[in-house]
Amino acid sequence: MEAPITKETLERLARLSRIESDPEKSAKILADLRRIFEHFEELKAVPTDAVAPVVGGSFNENVFRSDDPKINFPERDFTPWFPESHGTLLCVPPVFEENEESV
Repeated sequence: MEAPITKETLERLARLSRIESDPEKSAKILADLRRIFEHFEELKAVPTDAVAPVVGGSFNENVFRSDDPKINFPERDFTPWFPESHGTLLCVPPVFEENEESV
């Protein structure tokens, strides 16, 4: 089987994503990707003709608690904790200033 991803392809992807990688790390990533693709090739060989497709989630039910909505607190309980509010909207002071340098 021809390798689905080559060293050149990996280098191009690293350039496009602006990721710097040393040759040792690139070799490990390339080996890992090849093993992953080999695993998918094994999965392709599994006969799935008699398996019905799944079109939804599970029919399992949560047996630990009912999914009842929680009681909402009235908005008047929270407004004193905020410096400013407009109707039901609570204004929060900014966390970051616009002139701060990005980390």
